[in-house]
Amino acid sequence: MCGIIGILNFNDKVDEEKFVRLRDILTHRGPDGYGIYVNEKKNIALGHRRLSLIDLSESGTQPMCNEDKSVWLTANGEIYNYPELKRTLQQKGHTFFSSSDSEVIIHGYEEWGTDVLKKLKGMFAFGLWDEKKQQLFLARDRFGIKPLYYYINNNRFIFSSEIKAIIEDPDVEREIDFSSFCDFFVYRYIPSPKTIWKNIYKIPPAHYLIMKRGGELQIQEYWELNSGNESISEKEVVAQTDQFLENSVKGHLLSDLPVGSFLSGGYDSSALVYYMSRLGHPTSTFSIGFKNWDKSEHQYAEIVARTFGTQHTSKIIDQQELGLLDKLSYYYDEPLADISTIPTFLVSELASQNVKAVVSGEGADEIFSGYTWHKTGTSGMSFFEKINYYKDQCSAKTRKFSLNDYANAMSMGYFGKEELRQLLHPDICEHIPDDPLWFYRKHYKPELPGVKRFQYLDIKTFMGELVLTKVDRASMANSLEVRVPFLDHELVEFIFKHSVKTYIHKNVKKFLLYENIKAVLPREILERNKQGFVGPDSYYMNIGWYKNILSDSKLVADKIINANYADQLLAGKDHWRLWKIIIMEYWYRKFKNKTE
Repeated sequence: MCGIIGILNFNDKVDEEKFVRLRDILTHRGPDGYGIYVNEKKNIALGHRRLSLIDLSESGTQPMCNEDKSVWLTANGEIYNYPELKRTLQQKGHTFFSSSDSEVIIHGYEEWGTDVLKKLKGMFAFGLWDEKKQQLFLARDRFGIKPLYYYINNNRFIFSSEIKAIIEDPDVEREIDFSSFCDFFVYRYIPSPKTIWKNIYKIPPAHYLIMKRGGELQIQEYWELNSGNESISEKEVVAQTDQFLENSVKGHLLSDLPVGSFLSGGYDSSALVYYMSRLGHPTSTFSIGFKNWDKSEHQYAEIVARTFGTQHTSKIIDQQELGLLDKLSYYYDEPLADISTIPTFLVSELASQNVKAVVSGEGADEIFSGYTWHKTGTSGMSFFEKINYYKDQCSAKTRKFSLNDYANAMSMGYFGKEELRQLLHPDICEHIPDDPLWFYRKHYKPELPGVKRFQYLDIKTFMGELVLTKVDRASMANSLEVRVPFLDHELVEFIFKHSVKTYIHKNVKKFLLYENIKAVLPREILERNKQGFVGPDSYYMNIGWYKNILSDSKLVADKIINANYADQLLAGKDHWRLWKIIIMEYWYRKFKNKTE
């Protein structure tokens, strides 16, 4: 895992000294080493900050090149099928100079061009310069596990793993995109390809970008998750899922250093620890708990740790950790209002004191449809229960699929057009989108069966834009690599090509996963109710804390949001909408000077 950056100037030469300063803003993503490549014309520079896990020698240093030095690469991530790809490419006559997994991207590009992306299994974001064609080739993995941003104007093009390395360039315009500002309050994140800044964009998951030296830009999707309706016997689908999971976990353990695991005591992380144990991989596990909470997940994690004999470490936190939001606003770059950002950061910090890489269970809920089904109405339900209720009802013949229902359940404090008008200063209201649900609508596929519509939406929106962003920033802030074995694209494709009836049993949550772990996990884990990576509600409901922060609101002072509306939310103890405002407030304070 690393930090990458590059600059392509259309007219001037690259300022190497300034470029190095921008590169080193990403040191937290790669504290083990660094590199720079500048071509003879000095119109292109590639930079790299290295977190060493595979090929710890100097030969693994990036940027790296091909045999005649006409192709240069700076890459972030892991290619899990690199041994097979390397053998294939060597048989075709390519010469390798390192044992790095990243080098297969260079020779794969030489052999197959942009189609190399279809052959890669892993999480990745990279920038590749083709000196002969005078073009940049950027790409991001299928699910968006690894980030990649870019900035463009008439003079140059900049890309980076994180926005902060782009906006530190004094020549980059620093203007907030207030349509993105509105999007945040609808989604809890800012959807691709937009960012909070004008002229800075995300490359969406499963897309690549070609930038010619003259400024011609092309963006193309290279992978689509297709749905099928194939049938297969229950025994066979369970067995094949088991084999996919074992192979994926085995591939994700490729490293020259130990790989640990996050452990919550839920199905997903517990299953990963089981497969690691089955593969004979001794591991360290890490969990976060909440003080004075009977549902604190660390107690369940300890049960699993004892079952498989892991070296387990837990940390107990309380409301004092809310003070971390100021620090996190820097590492997250953009406002992101998931309520588990703090525990995710802290479990990453805990793990980083012992290992440089861990596996984590992201993706399992989406691909295994891992929610409890509810049909009795939403009154009194928790946030997660409401999501589950709407997912179930969308598949029922008596209910029409509703994006509004989905948006309301996912928003954790819904801001529609009317709420945005109340929130925003009148001068900002012109930026409210005509269709606040544009991003959900973009990924809505009415032709899919009801449950698959939601699975697809989850993968393309909530998971790809919020969950994976949260994990990447929290872990890389602590120089920790997080690997996600459930997001093996071949496993996801396998499940999605089958009929919903093949992999969903309403009386068994995460049926395919359950069938493969039911004989090895303790009953306390198998019978545990689903719980997100969150703390007790009281952790987020301290209205005095919200009031104290908003008493000196920079958003109010700068006439961006209305003080009266914030006061109404405080009086009504509307903590979820207040949480979003606080997250934006912290971000704005941290980056306010960038807008002036």
